[in-house]
Amino acid sequence: MNEKILVVDDEESIRYTFQIFLEDEGFHVTTADSYDAALTHVKATDFDLIFLDIILDGQSGIDLLRSIRKYRPGVQVVMITGAPSVETASEALRLGALDYIVKPVRQDNLMRATTMAIRHKQMVDERESCRRNMEAIFRSIKDGIVTVTENMTVMEINEAAAGICGISQRSVSDKPIAAVLGDCGGDCLKALHQTLKTQKSAHLHHIECRARRRPGQVISVCVSPLLNRQNKFAGGVMVLRDETRLLNLERNLKERQFYDRLIGNSPGMQKVKSLIKDLASVPTTVLLTGESGTGKELVVDSLHFQGDRSDKALIKVNCSALSDNLLESELFGHVRGAFTGAIKDHVGRFQKADGGTIFLDEIGDISPKMQLRLLRVIENMEFQRVGGNTSIKVDVRIVAATNQDLRLKVARGQFREDLYYRLRVMEVKLPPLRERREDIPLLVSHFIQKFNRKLTKQIKTISEEALRGLTCHDWPGNVRELENVIERAFVLCHQSTITLEHLSDELTSKSRSPISGAFPIQEDEEVSSILSALDKTAGNKSRAARLLGLSRKTIYRKIEKYNLQV
Repeated sequence: MNEKILVVDDEESIRYTFQIFLEDEGFHVTTADSYDAALTHVKATDFDLIFLDIILDGQSGIDLLRSIRKYRPGVQVVMITGAPSVETASEALRLGALDYIVKPVRQDNLMRATTMAIRHKQMVDERESCRRNMEAIFRSIKDGIVTVTENMTVMEINEAAAGICGISQRSVSDKPIAAVLGDCGGDCLKALHQTLKTQKSAHLHHIECRARRRPGQVISVCVSPLLNRQNKFAGGVMVLRDETRLLNLERNLKERQFYDRLIGNSPGMQKVKSLIKDLASVPTTVLLTGESGTGKELVVDSLHFQGDRSDKALIKVNCSALSDNLLESELFGHVRGAFTGAIKDHVGRFQKADGGTIFLDEIGDISPKMQLRLLRVIENMEFQRVGGNTSIKVDVRIVAATNQDLRLKVARGQFREDLYYRLRVMEVKLPPLRERREDIPLLVSHFIQKFNRKLTKQIKTISEEALRGLTCHDWPGNVRELENVIERAFVLCHQSTITLEHLSDELTSKSRSPISGAFPIQEDEEVSSILSALDKTAGNKSRAARLLGLSRKTIYRKIEKYNLQV
């Protein structure tokens, strides 16, 4: 056994007898004959059990018991008395003595008291260990925990909850939780009150916490009934989880995903990305202009999913793909019997997009009648279904797109001027690929990764000559055309590098640029080409190299060769 026992008695025979009996049972025994000697041992050693005589030479065992409780509150104490009295027994028990035994002490009584005290000490230690473990968990857990009584008085609150609620952890116990939280918005208190009333769990997800000290905080709340040791309802426990950082990370990841789909670091693309960031969370109508294949639909996705409407619908409509009557029905819906074939009510795209975004592609192709109808909807956000007479009001963010010159169509009388200015509150112009040739290597790299996944290939790169051919092409079909060219190359390529032979003849001929080392040229032409590329890229050598279809190392070598001042 490892239990340590202290025997305190001024009679040597008692100390000797106790020591012999207890050591025979395997206990570690220490003896003391006075108050001072006993207190010295108590301060130095953490005993499991102390046998303490009530009457010591010149001092009281009751006084020593008080000191023991001060230094070793967890030790078990059994009093020894030769003349038991109600007063001394009650005082000893009040001070925490477990029991008392009467002199003369028989061995069986001593061992019975010892066994009982040691077991009690083990139970106390176990409970204390559990308590400390629970305190450690309660203190260190990342989620906030608040426990309350049935009348919503705070019992415990951990450090995490105090941080989430923006309050001090000190001096909150035994106070009404409404008073403790004070300036809170109250949603969590409603959930707590519901649990206390119904004795059932309540959950709230992603609620905005309106505490003044923690603006912009989003939390999730779980409230459960609190049961006592008798398994009876005794209050509630509320768990608070701060979701703010997680939601911000998800939002940033979502933004990053859509930004990453808009490939390019050219000035034109940087301007487009900056406008998207400014426009994402405002309801302003946006007009996207640019040639076919420049990525207008990707811009719409970014505007919607990076903004406040991302949890609502994004509805896309190709206005040029439908006749006038069908487009009106698609946009605004129709009622049963409105026209031949209208066998039931139909909900239009505007109504489906309520709270979200509607994308009107090829807006320049709609008829004058539809232009007028659309103008009224944009002005009032209100419309009637075809054949109906009930007005439907919606909250929709409108994004329109065209590859036509709407200003020219207005001048020719083909497009309403008032609708044009309604749509063009903010215009985002997407540059054609020929005006951002420095982005072509980035786009090619992106499409190589895309088609490796799609076609389960392991193509790693593209040769300089093939890249030069792509860079020199005018790309009337823009990024969409480039994507198709890379996909065709993937079909033909059975090695790790795309080369000239995998491109079309038109692109192959373009690779024979004046700076290609594979073909003889005049040095002044090469110098002129390098200077022109550097001028277009504001002196950025890396972008100039991409524009010319060269590696970064090659252009640096040529600049040094010709002693160009850049």
